[in-house]
Amino acid sequence: MRSTPPPAARHWDGSPVVPRRQRRSLQVSPDGVSRLLRCGQSDRCRDCGNRIEWYHRTGQRAVRLHPQELPAARVPAACRWHVSSGVAHPAGDGSSWCRLPHAVVCPAHDAPPAPRELAGLRRSLAVNTRRLIDTGVFTPPSASPDSPTPQPAPCRPARPIVQLLYVRYLAPRPVDEIQCVAQTRRRDRCTSPLLTPGTPAGTWTLMPATAAGGQLALPADVMAVYDLSRAPYAEQLRWRAQRCPQHAAAPTAADLAVADWEPFDPMRHHEHIHTRLPDRIRRRGPENRPRGTVRP
Repeated sequence: MRSTPPPAARHWDGSPVVPRRQRRSLQVSPDGVSRLLRCGQSDRCRDCGNRIEWYHRTGQRAVRLHPQELPAARVPAACRWHVSSGVAHPAGDGSSWCRLPHAVVCPAHDAPPAPRELAGLRRSLAVNTRRLIDTGVFTPPSASPDSPTPQPAPCRPARPIVQLLYVRYLAPRPVDEIQCVAQTRRRDRCTSPLLTPGTPAGTWTLMPATAAGGQLALPADVMAVYDLSRAPYAEQLRWRAQRCPQHAAAPTAADLAVADWEPFDPMRHHEHIHTRLPDRIRRRGPENRPRGTVRP
């Protein structure tokens, strides 16, 4: 039994007419750790919970785009994007449709003053975020459980510098929030973190403010680095592939997203360099500091 009947049309010689399938022009990312095709990777925004799509850019980090195309007349010229061969480009392609960065209409961020034409889309995303919160599907990162005496949060960098396999990378999020990229049996992305109990963990240490390639040091002599060099070689490979221990033991599981590691460059990423170790709790206000101490 066939799902679709065969075509009835035939050529002049009696041979059947085979309909041509529409093929997508995809490429393999040369910078990716896996052979995952460069196409839109579905995900949800960590700030508002709405659906987004990750696309690669030439020589830069991936960008988050709105999953639907919009009429180009409704989008300001500075906000127009287009996708060609699985790669996103920050400009229009001359057609009447374009793509839009999610950061422009994300309801969790402050409304930008320029694109007033996108106010309706922003409001609809805000309503969807409220619906996701009410149904328990999405929890904002700023929401914290109620406690009578809230404890001060530990000081940690939002994008730490990680050293593994003698190479330094800039992580996309804190170390304990780096997520596995493998695909589960339900065809969803694995929600397990890389840093799990029972596995060797790295140590925070102060290292020279240079890249692993021997570049010159910056005016800041040292920087905080999450060092995994003392971990076993297999453990460093697992971190480099961005897989949890369960999916690292199952190499046949496909990757649903591209690893988020970005090669660290002290010149381009100087704003992410921290000169103090993030293992202490930062207390704000003079009343929380003992006498005789100075502010770090």
